[in-house]
Amino acid sequence: MPKPADRLDVLVTVGLLLAAVGLLITALGTGHAGLAWGSVALSALAAALILRRWRRSWVQHQDPPEVPSPEAVPGWASAEQDAQPGEAHLGEAQLGETEPAEEDTDAADLLVIYELMDEVLVVDEHPRYHLPRCRWPDRARAERLPVREARELGFTPCGRCRPDTTLARKHRLPRTTTAGSS
Repeated sequence: MPKPADRLDVLVTVGLLLAAVGLLITALGTGHAGLAWGSVALSALAAALILRRWRRSWVQHQDPPEVPSPEAVPGWASAEQDAQPGEAHLGEAQLGETEPAEEDTDAADLLVIYELMDEVLVVDEHPRYHLPRCRWPDRARAERLPVREARELGFTPCGRCRPDTTLARKHRLPRTTTAGSS
């Protein structure tokens, strides 16, 4: 459900566009250049609001918060270990959710990925590979493979956990720190 602020943004933008069209029609009918320029100004303001809203939504979906893997935090048990005896762990895939979209991998990241042996999760008959912390794959059916091998087998990166971006960033960091300290 949209937030009230989002609805207000949409209403203001639509109002500005309608006012701009009204001024333009009036300017064309009367030949008054000032009204035409007013229409241009209102259109520009509406465009700025649209761009601001688009940028805000793009930034929110660009970099999800970094969640540490269970292995990185001492005492943090995985979902399989937390499950009660006889209770099956349900991955999101089992809840009827569709396959996540493919991550759009940067060419520079792809060059780094093909050098790595970091493990990712794959599930047979599903096209994506995932970071170990990703909640989408069914843990009971998931297998660990080196990212390079997963790519060679035709798996593509998950658009949710963004393994290519995360692994490339992780492996670039040590290089830039050692280069900067020399």
